[in-house]
Amino acid sequence: MATIAPPSPVGEPGRPPAPGGRGPIPPGLDGPEGDDWHGGIDPAERRYYTGMWVGLAGIVMVFTAFTSAYVVRKGISDDWQTLSLPPTLGVNTLVLLLSSLTMEKARRSFQRLRQFQAWWIATIMLGGVFLAGQLVAWQQLVARGVYVDTNPSSSFFYLLTASHGVHLAGGLVALLCLTWRFFQGRLTQVAVGVTSLYWHFMDGLWVYLMLLLLIGR
Repeated sequence: MATIAPPSPVGEPGRPPAPGGRGPIPPGLDGPEGDDWHGGIDPAERRYYTGMWVGLAGIVMVFTAFTSAYVVRKGISDDWQTLSLPPTLGVNTLVLLLSSLTMEKARRSFQRLRQFQAWWIATIMLGGVFLAGQLVAWQQLVARGVYVDTNPSSSFFYLLTASHGVHLAGGLVALLCLTWRFFQGRLTQVAVGVTSLYWHFMDGLWVYLMLLLLIGR
């Protein structure tokens, strides 16, 4: 399993040298982009990606159920009121999209320690800003007198955004734990790849929820 520690200066037969003469490129990083999502990792390590995909499938099922309940409740309701979304949500969406970009930059610069560290920390900071922005959005609704039980539309808004926030907070905790492993010299390429997969999924899920709340309101 490749680690964040600098590779040995001693080359391996049949493997190209890493940039700067720092030794052979570890398995899975042969391409210029460090792409470990498309067959570049050890088959024994694929179970981590498989486990993550199974977990993401469970999250998809949960939010599919939320979506069905949202559509059905709106369709049969005679008390549904259109909810004006807080303006902060637009900024929050941009922040989360940017965090997905920095995460991908970190993943692709895994073997360039300083670049990886900078992009990784930027992702953590942007994730924290997004969660703080969600609290601001809820406060904006409260200031307008819109609470969880004000209307079915507001109930679903709080439910969907809070559920996403909890899952994203879990991803943020994972990033912090991996940061600790980084400073211990025990961070692996597979751990970064699996975590980035989860983070990108949370990004896509948020975009889907925004479209649902905008179009389906």
